[in-house]
Amino acid sequence: MRTILLILVTAIACVSLTFTNPAFAVEPVNGAKIFQKNCAACHIGGGNILIAEKTLKQEALETYLENYKITGIQAIIHQVKNGKNAMPAFKNKLTEQEVLEVATYVLENATKGWKGSTEP
Repeated sequence: MRTILLILVTAIACVSLTFTNPAFAVEPVNGAKIFQKNCAACHIGGGNILIAEKTLKQEALETYLENYKITGIQAIIHQVKNGKNAMPAFKNKLTEQEVLEVATYVLENATKGWKGSTEP
């Protein structure tokens, strides 16, 4: 009986871990709120009010964000944490979870073309 219970618990844990992807353990609404609070002043609707060509649109991310084509979200996370040029670093302002959520929000909207993304 004990062995059956152990097998059952192990099977449930394996199934749970198999179908849970930690990279998607983010809330889109939280990412939108973090973006509105920290990023939208310069990047409203995926644009860039300081350097017009360096937007958050897919083509610009591929062109200007180092290693974006290779690492995707990791490149966005790096940029959010460390900043560059006119963009400030947020590693001391946002938690790891908040950085992940806002980076996921940016990635999702970049692939969608930032349509209807100005509201959280």
